[in-house]
Amino acid sequence: MLAASPLADALPAPAATDKPLVISTWNDGLAANLGAWKVLSKGGRALDAVEAGVMVTEASQNCCVGLGGNPDREGIVTLDACIMDEQFNCGSVAALERIKHPIAVARRVMEHTPHVMLVGEGAQQFAVAQGFPLEPQKLSPDADKAYREWLKTSQYRPVINIENSGNQKPTGPVGGANNHDTIAMLAQDAHGNLSGSCTTSGMGFKMRGRLGDSSLIGSGLFVDNAVWAAAATGQGEDVIRMAGAHTVVELMRQGLSPKAACKAAVERIAKIKGAKAHDIQVCFIAVSNQGQHGAYSLQKGFSYAVCTPENQQQLIQSEYLLG
Repeated sequence: MLAASPLADALPAPAATDKPLVISTWNDGLAANLGAWKVLSKGGRALDAVEAGVMVTEASQNCCVGLGGNPDREGIVTLDACIMDEQFNCGSVAALERIKHPIAVARRVMEHTPHVMLVGEGAQQFAVAQGFPLEPQKLSPDADKAYREWLKTSQYRPVINIENSGNQKPTGPVGGANNHDTIAMLAQDAHGNLSGSCTTSGMGFKMRGRLGDSSLIGSGLFVDNAVWAAAATGQGEDVIRMAGAHTVVELMRQGLSPKAACKAAVERIAKIKGAKAHDIQVCFIAVSNQGQHGAYSLQKGFSYAVCTPENQQQLIQSEYLLG
């Protein structure tokens, strides 16, 4: 089901082509897509679009993305991000502290180092050397409140689809609400090239040093410009178990549509998890270099935002496996 967004009228005129396309996960993708569309509508590169788009979310006081996110068990916010272009170039940062835009640092890793991933203190040192300022080591008011509540029990109980709460204040079980999210974005530019990005503060109240799929090329994100691109959101451990985004791309290479490939990947996770599949959420989005897009989720409630010249902004409710 499609629902037109009130943000649609804010879109600038598209370039003289039907190629540009951007999709991103969850309701937050509506605002992020506008940031990306400012690049795509002027004939800009998909790589620039997916960086600019998710930076909108990183800059917001989001519970699960950027420095406004919930901290780890030690009370410290750590950020993960990755980015990939149309030529298999990719960059990633993980466990990055006190940097406002980890996606921009991931791009610098891609373009200015011989490496794909930098982590922890080394990632921070690189960011500072590249001119990124160190932000104060201070929790946002909402994150501080959530952390203090979590400390009362020190229990971690994920709540499925808490991503839909957006920037709302924490609610629900202690240690459960607003505990994880990713914004993942895929774009195709006027030249037909694909790129993608992911960024997150990861699971709230996670163990110190925990990484999910959002910094891992092939799990949280994969781009093959000859055919397709895919990205993931949800419980990262289970996306990692089956190299989620790469699996979706390879299924599409075998002839499946974006939605069918996402569904097949979700079904594989459900088979791996068995009865425990009812306790988690995993979702995939995908696009083809012909402008097709699709998504599928393990549980009900996942939505993704789409922006095209024809349809402007739309929020699409994904089909799902488990009722």
